[in-house]
Amino acid sequence: MDGALDPGQSNIFATLRANMVEQQIRRRGISDERVLQAMEAVPRHEFVPEKWKARAYEDEPLPIGDEQTISQPYIVALMVAALHLKGAERVLEIGTGCGYQAAVLSCLVNQVFTIEMRTGLASGAGNRLREHGYSNVNVYAGDGTLGLPAHAPFDAIIVAAAAPEIPSPLVEQLNEGGLLVVPVGSELQQELVVGVKKNGRLQIERAGNCRFVPLRGVHGWKKVEAG
Repeated sequence: MDGALDPGQSNIFATLRANMVEQQIRRRGISDERVLQAMEAVPRHEFVPEKWKARAYEDEPLPIGDEQTISQPYIVALMVAALHLKGAERVLEIGTGCGYQAAVLSCLVNQVFTIEMRTGLASGAGNRLREHGYSNVNVYAGDGTLGLPAHAPFDAIIVAAAAPEIPSPLVEQLNEGGLLVVPVGSELQQELVVGVKKNGRLQIERAGNCRFVPLRGVHGWKKVEAG
């Protein structure tokens, strides 16, 4: 499946994508039809390196370079569904990575603002998202734990890396009544936390164990990664 795709290859990927949604996502309890449609619409194989395209629809995360990964499809769907998006929202994503989750979000909301600490990944994601027509996604390079105060407040915030605790700037930049989804815990084991902002504070629920790469930054893990 290397190189340019012919129509037959495109059809194969479309079939794999439909199977991914049905078997990996819907059957595990994700019932938000808008999320399911977005997951089926976004070509995940276009967001992974060439060597991983044939495995793009498998039930696992995949490497995207810079010691980062594209999340397991089910986890993307679970986190996005937890935001209960209706269509008019302005959403902040922390950890752009390859841009895949931002593309899914772009199908569901008015505007997506996404920030990535690694400039190479941010640049690549921005180019990829523009190439595939996701024009309502705005990509920034910087410390995601600080959010994007110049564009706040946001109706929802999603964090695609593990934090030792919920970064306070993100809570401040969330609209009253807004939802925040973030993995919280150690660098090796976390729980997925869903919080709703009420009276200026987060009321949180826990949505199960998960495993993400560490969130780096002022309000994240401060250890500098090798390389």
